[in-house]
Amino acid sequence: MYANAADTNMATNMTGGYDIEKIRSDFPILSREIHGKPLVYLDSAASAQKPKVVIDALVSAYCDTYSNVHRGLHFLSEASTDAYEAVRGKVAHFIGAKSGDEIVLTAGATMALNMIAQCWALPRLKAGDEILISIAEHHANIVPWQMVAEKTGAVLRAFPVDEDGSFNMTAFTDMITARTKIVSVPHVSNVLGTVFPVAEMAKIAHDANALMVVDGCQGVVHMPVDVQALDADFYVFSAHKLYGPNGVGILWGKAEILAELPPFLGGGDMIDRVTIEKSTYALPPHRFEAGTPAIAETIALGAAVDYVQSIGMEAIRSHEQDILSYAHQRLLAVDGLRLIGTAVGKSGVVSFTMDCAHPHDISTIIDNDGVAIRAGHHCAQPLMDFYDLPSTARASVGIYTTREEFDALATSLEKVNRIFA
Repeated sequence: MYANAADTNMATNMTGGYDIEKIRSDFPILSREIHGKPLVYLDSAASAQKPKVVIDALVSAYCDTYSNVHRGLHFLSEASTDAYEAVRGKVAHFIGAKSGDEIVLTAGATMALNMIAQCWALPRLKAGDEILISIAEHHANIVPWQMVAEKTGAVLRAFPVDEDGSFNMTAFTDMITARTKIVSVPHVSNVLGTVFPVAEMAKIAHDANALMVVDGCQGVVHMPVDVQALDADFYVFSAHKLYGPNGVGILWGKAEILAELPPFLGGGDMIDRVTIEKSTYALPPHRFEAGTPAIAETIALGAAVDYVQSIGMEAIRSHEQDILSYAHQRLLAVDGLRLIGTAVGKSGVVSFTMDCAHPHDISTIIDNDGVAIRAGHHCAQPLMDFYDLPSTARASVGIYTTREEFDALATSLEKVNRIFA
């Protein structure tokens, strides 16, 4: 049984040194009001808010050292290049990669998944080969594989989850065949919060001689990640969900696989030698980074990585698990509310429906109380079809989320009941 929310939060804040008030004070936007009410931001799964250190890093990159990278010999270009390239090492350490040379800087996780589909799968797949995903994928981990399948004659297949959203190992292994060439799954479902057993899946995939790809957008933000321990072949994520800026993402790949891949885009900075007749290409990771990159944004991603590491990913996971547990209990007390996704050990999100109102109406009404949640299909329409739902409402947690915010959400949802009852 939970104690008074304020008392419990105070105890939680002091446990293990997790200072929620200090963390919240690091995020300028959390102090503002919406419609005259304190902002309750429960949409971090869509995009997380930014701490001041990230904002400051972005501003400093433009105000103090901005210049193009890799090309200039003057002070500003060298300063920008050093700061930009240092991010590879930070990210490599953050996710347990062997080297910064395995870190490809992209425009986002969506671009990274498309790169894998076009550079690895398209030249290799043939008619009858199979790509295996789950029913719980974000569209970014569906559509690129569909495009490759249409061009090659390969077949895209999806294994189901259990009714409560739990991962079903039998369903997964039953669909692995000798024709399976790629397995591509989320680390954490953006709708259900289900944590997929990536390391076990990678072993099964590799035993079948299949490539293992992981969409880590909802994984790397909520828990420690060690890509070598997971033994996936590729792991991708976006900066903007990791309290960093928009327009930057990470593609990690095993060095030996990256070395085999052709470029994704052609242009400046990804070449070795260019003549009119032919070009040769740079070694990874620069081979995959044509053109002027998002310089300041990448530097700010480095600041975001430093920030979450200063808190500690184990501490973040412990805090968020406490919040999720409380959220489930608090919301289940709301009349007519149904949780979608209750797998043991889930992470990140609380999706739900209400008997009395459409998710869009729910989101609109509670916005008047300053409560921000997501409503829609969450770029996961096949999963909505699986549950025979048009959409869900979704509240998601971050490092700054408190129990009181879920109290505020529950109070607003009771108002929805009163309006529509």
